[in-house]
Amino acid sequence: MNPQTNTVQDKDDNPYLGRDGFFEEASKNYWMRDADAPYEEKKPFDWYRPNIVGGKSIMWGRQVYRWSDLDFAANAKEGVGVDWPIRYKDILPWYNYVEPFVGISGQALGLPQLPDSIFQPPMEMNCVEKQVAESIKNKFNGTRVMTIGRVANITAASKIQTDVGRATCQFRNLCRRGCPFGAYFSTQSATLPAAMRTQRLTLKANTIVNELIYDPKTNKAAGVRVTDTDTLKTTEYFAKIIFVCASTLGTTQLLLNTTSGRFPDGFGNDSGMLGRNFMDHHFRVGANGTVEGFEDKYFFGRRANGIYIPRYRNVGQDKRDYLRGFGYQGNASRAGWQRGNGLGGFGADFKDSLSAPADTWNMGLGGFGECLPYESNQITLNNNQKDKWGMPKMVFDCEFKENEKKMQVDMMNDAAEMLEAAGVKNIQTTNQNTRPGMAIHEMGTARMGNDPKTSVLNKWNQMHAVKNVFITDGACMTSSSCVNPSLTYMALTARAVDYAVKEMKKGNL
Repeated sequence: MNPQTNTVQDKDDNPYLGRDGFFEEASKNYWMRDADAPYEEKKPFDWYRPNIVGGKSIMWGRQVYRWSDLDFAANAKEGVGVDWPIRYKDILPWYNYVEPFVGISGQALGLPQLPDSIFQPPMEMNCVEKQVAESIKNKFNGTRVMTIGRVANITAASKIQTDVGRATCQFRNLCRRGCPFGAYFSTQSATLPAAMRTQRLTLKANTIVNELIYDPKTNKAAGVRVTDTDTLKTTEYFAKIIFVCASTLGTTQLLLNTTSGRFPDGFGNDSGMLGRNFMDHHFRVGANGTVEGFEDKYFFGRRANGIYIPRYRNVGQDKRDYLRGFGYQGNASRAGWQRGNGLGGFGADFKDSLSAPADTWNMGLGGFGECLPYESNQITLNNNQKDKWGMPKMVFDCEFKENEKKMQVDMMNDAAEMLEAAGVKNIQTTNQNTRPGMAIHEMGTARMGNDPKTSVLNKWNQMHAVKNVFITDGACMTSSSCVNPSLTYMALTARAVDYAVKEMKKGNL
């Protein structure tokens, strides 16, 4: 069966999810059904909301890149949004802390705009990718670099990984279904086993957190109120400290739904910034074409990774008529028997024709661009309409604006320019005009900052207004960079936990 195949009923039940390829036959039960949790779009928006333990860590693309001070200092330098309360030096020790546990394969480059991680051996580019990389290097005098992607698939399992039951990647490229080898970093393969070994873990599946419980006498969060998704029974749990890490949109919904006399507009929302400054990457802009001269070559295995071209626009002396920049992901491939899907034909001759690779290779580059933090990109609640579990409907009023649209011109034309320089033929450019939410890199709705009047969190991911609540998912981000953000969430989380433990020991929480 074609992995993209969905039934008519699937599409009827999921008018939003069914619009794109992430909702597929193999993983359709991993996502919250639109019929159970509908939302409103003031402007087009895609919300991919998982419905499984482990969440999007099961289906994520696993590309992991460090941020640099080009990212952390950009807001202050350009007068955009608010300044990040941290710089690269503040998070560097925590990148170093989480990366050996995660397991990252990749190639060191020594680029200031893309700091190197602690790498396991890199996966290998195929023959066409190597030629394209060399051509780009020569054409642009090393100012543009094509490398293998940095991916959270382990290529040489270390003791810290085998101790929790993980093994080296088997190159099956079926990651979006969940990996029985634990070869890529996920909640199931890494963090849950590690937490279980402490014998202090209590896992409550089939549970939705509806709101935080606020204690006005202490000005602290006392606990959480949850609903069992099967019985709809409500239960309260209490704790001295609470980490909210429900993904950007889940966190936003939870905090906006938690109101009181102290916080009438959402929990911790003294600044009015809760739900604002939403960011996502704009992507599916680039070019592709055919490559000649490698008809006698094929690739071995199914590499769960592609190539990466780090940001080079608005870096150093390069200046454009827009702010920030973009990177590219992509790959070279030669179609096999799968190209017969949807083709007319049958019988031995048809099968034989598909048993050989396609006549030509294809090379594609797709850009991922940074989105600026716009206060007008806002998420609110419709309290008059509730979902199946009593949560108010989310209302999305977000869009990509002029800066992103200007950037997309370069994202498309530069891709074609690099492919042409590499001798790629039949080049076609594309801009699919993606909507916010589609890249699933949601960020910014409870941002960090130095000033409680303009931000929700301080430099430790701690709420300005409620000191025993920490937010460490994408909601905390103050800008979006152009690289995949998950590694930075992990480092910020470890850093915040370390701080919280020390503050508890001091009696400050």
